[in-house]
Amino acid sequence: MPRKSTPSVLIVIFGASGDLAKRKLLPALFHLWNEDSLPKSLRILAYARTQFSDAAYRDEALKSLIEHAGDMHEGDVDQEACRRFVKQIEYQTGAYDDPAAFDALAENIATIDKAHNEAGNHLFYLATPPNVFMPITENLANAGLASSSSGGWTRLIIEKPFGHDLASAHALNQHLHKNFAEDQVFRIDHYLGKETVQNIFVLRFGNGIFEPIWNRNYVDHVQITVAETLGIGERGGYYDRSGALRDMVQNHMMQVMALTAMEPPVGMDAKSIRDQKVNLLRSVQRIAPADVERFAVRGQYSGGGVDGREVTAYLKTPEVEPDSTTETFVAWRVGIDNWRWQGVPFYLRTGKALASKLTEVNIVFRKPPLMLVDNGDSPMQMPNNVLSLRIQPDEGITLTFDAKKPGPLVEAERVQMDFSYLKAFGAQRGEAYERLILDALLGDSTLFIRHDEVEVAWDRVTALLDGWEKQEKEAKTRGDTLRLPQYRPGTWGPAAADELLKRDGRYWRNNGVKR
Repeated sequence: MPRKSTPSVLIVIFGASGDLAKRKLLPALFHLWNEDSLPKSLRILAYARTQFSDAAYRDEALKSLIEHAGDMHEGDVDQEACRRFVKQIEYQTGAYDDPAAFDALAENIATIDKAHNEAGNHLFYLATPPNVFMPITENLANAGLASSSSGGWTRLIIEKPFGHDLASAHALNQHLHKNFAEDQVFRIDHYLGKETVQNIFVLRFGNGIFEPIWNRNYVDHVQITVAETLGIGERGGYYDRSGALRDMVQNHMMQVMALTAMEPPVGMDAKSIRDQKVNLLRSVQRIAPADVERFAVRGQYSGGGVDGREVTAYLKTPEVEPDSTTETFVAWRVGIDNWRWQGVPFYLRTGKALASKLTEVNIVFRKPPLMLVDNGDSPMQMPNNVLSLRIQPDEGITLTFDAKKPGPLVEAERVQMDFSYLKAFGAQRGEAYERLILDALLGDSTLFIRHDEVEVAWDRVTALLDGWEKQEKEAKTRGDTLRLPQYRPGTWGPAAADELLKRDGRYWRNNGVKR
């Protein structure tokens, strides 16, 4: 990551005793500070409901850094640097809905500013459950913290989820705009900080071999897969209120799809790029509730053993309702109504307890009109060429095509040209949170999500949710209990997901499977 210098700043982390702060945010800030991307005068004020003294929280922070900072970079963690870093952390205990606690926070901030942060710049990071987003931001505004009294800037980073449907997302945006200007709000999606996601810009718009063919004339269809091998673990209470569509599709997957399919921006500034993302999302076909079954498949994983470990069936997971219709898998055939992509389906798929952990985008190109190869006994139609963008676990790009096998016969075999970030550039790149936090500190909102992006994405996703709700109501009217299709852990989801593509004469290009 290129070094960028930021001015003096105070970072306030709400939810500082939680897993996200300890595993991701503090290690990211440590690496930025240790690499001189943040000023040595940096101050961090950790805020949470858990009771800690400054010293006790610093001990907790040090343990987290020693345990997790090495996950982001290769090599051992400099423990002495970690000890110097945590000295800059102070802690405040307080509720999120207590105005008096925020008045005390304002006094604390004023004291820190006077001693260490003369510029008066403040970054508030909401690493909290979404149900306290509104109380926190309202109390910040009421305590006079929506702007800096010292003349510096004030910015707000908000973690997903941004609402649970269109109505709640709109209400959250309205609330935020009542207290903060839109250019102060940075809605974070860590997927957008990954190198391969950002490299979509360079791949598409910086290479003459790809730019002319990135359209309906050459592309047959696009597949976007986000697969996890683990189940939901102990998160039954949260996940049963969310599901795969809300948890992954509305944010991560639609953002990746927007970057893959958007029109070229007029510039590389935040407004130009986000304008084109919004235009693309507005072009996504909105499905009528009655038609949802034609375009989307959902399922739940059953129990079973995978790689020597036992996976508890979703419906038997603690805090999950025994008759739950919350999906752990979803596949969606997305149509885009614009000039570039008319007639080219985008297939989105995500799920828990699947066969492989990966996130990848497959651009599947059209077959040649008459490219027949003599395979000895009968002609063989050449398979599709595929450009695969691997976002995780090993970031890189693969182009799959066909070449003649050595020998007297004209036989074709699939081969690959493979680019790996690790092999090409050596050391592991900085973690996504590092890039995004640094961008927020520099005021660069390019990789953050704008309010209208959130709402148009929720509009399309809410149409699916409405369709599923309609199915459930119809089942109850008939006196039936709606059961979602089940799939065994370690597979690629329910059979209906394969049928979704089979109806179009296509198939999922599973990682490591040749077809």
